Amino acid sequence: MAKATSISMSVIRRLPRYYRFLGDLERKGITRISSAELSDLLGLTASQIRQDLNCFGGFGQQGYGYSVKQLREEIMKILGLDHPSDAILIGAGNMGRALVGQLDFAGRGVRLIAVFDNDPALFGRRIGDYTVRSMDELDEFCKGSSPKMAVVAVPRDNAPEVVDRLLALGIRAFWNFSHYDIPSADTNVIVENVHLGDSLMTLSYRMKAEASSKL
Repeated sequence: MAKATSISMSVIRRLPRYYRFLGDLERKGITRISSAELSDLLGLTASQIRQDLNCFGGFGQQGYGYSVKQLREEIMKILGLDHPSDAILIGAGNMGRALVGQLDFAGRGVRLIAVFDNDPALFGRRIGDYTVRSMDELDEFCKGSSPKMAVVAVPRDNAPEVVDRLLALGIRAFWNFSHYDIPSADTNVIVENVHLGDSLMTLSYRMKAEASSKL
């Protein structure tokens, strides 16, 4: 398998989509599929799919296709979903509650172990299976539980201070919804800055382009 550092992020970002579609196929009882059939489902070329999978050694056989179960299991291992990382959520507002309520963290390689907020009105409240803790407890909790990742769902103005504090506590991976782009120049820090508004604006552009093409 190629070294992870030599694989482009565009390939990495397609893997979760492969994993998701393969899960759908497995639930439908489909046991084998060709790259051509996968290309029809995913809207990618068969060549692109083969190239992506060959980055990790390739898992199909000429004229035989891919075992859906085996390929999904291999992608699960590549993504690290078989060894979930402990994470904490900072921010129990609307975004934080939505993430806890709607997202299967464990099924995506993350074990959420605690939720924190700085609003006294939220302390002790339940969000799903979690009781909201005060930020005053953060340092002691991190020193005792050593989470590897933080989900940041705080207002933009609060984010820099929160991130600096988390970095000082040894957290080096961030899934960030704060609308503040966490700098990732430090090679020891892994960041996914999520901007939902960017996706919406991209959709707006595509709609405008589509309308213009029909004029």
